[in-house]
Amino acid sequence: MISKSQIKLITSLSRKKYRDQHGFFSAEGPKVISEFIEEGLDLVFLFTTEMLKNQSSVYHQITPAELKKISNLTTPNTSLAVFKFPKHEGLQHNGIRLVLDGIQDPGNLGTIIRLCDWFGVTQLICSKDTVDCYNPKVVQATMGSLARVEIVYTDLVTLLEAVNVPIYGGVLGGVSLYSEKLMQESYIVVGNEGNGISEEIKSLLTHKITIPQYGDSQKTESLNVATATAILLSEAMRLTET
Repeated sequence: MISKSQIKLITSLSRKKYRDQHGFFSAEGPKVISEFIEEGLDLVFLFTTEMLKNQSSVYHQITPAELKKISNLTTPNTSLAVFKFPKHEGLQHNGIRLVLDGIQDPGNLGTIIRLCDWFGVTQLICSKDTVDCYNPKVVQATMGSLARVEIVYTDLVTLLEAVNVPIYGGVLGGVSLYSEKLMQESYIVVGNEGNGISEEIKSLLTHKITIPQYGDSQKTESLNVATATAILLSEAMRLTET
């Protein structure tokens, strides 16, 4: 059974204001939830329609109708959990660091977090206007990778002005990615879905790179930002291994 106060709390977590106020976020589905638990995230509540041997102050068996009241999904999964925000250790200062400038689509951010997990990028740096990583749509899109990638929101101008390593930016009309030797100690910046990297950040790039287009028609204007990020990270990791 779920109480009215729990329903009020959980439904409020669909908004960033209340996620920040409580320091909680929600996740849905057994796979995502189990990955967060295995990675040591602090579990506040778990609600499931599956049979529980023992209920407690944390684990609750509920009906499908009750789950629908708290779910963010059109078709609710069998379970929903609430976790505390993980603790962060601050900015890392080694290796390839991926930087997002104004990413707005939750699905794109979730996919990029999964890409970071795949390619071993343990920290993702985001501009303050990038979509919140604890947005329910982002959490679901990460498929559990959010537990293994630390997300840091910061002022990118202040950060990039202070570094003394290469800053690569994915832009149209730059030097071909395949003619550049991406350095192991560097930043890679990708920009907003519609506008790309902002002019202020673009002025701080030391290397402007682009993914060359090979199609005969040459009519496609740009790549999806998550797709572009996958290519950039794949090439960066390939080059740093050689």
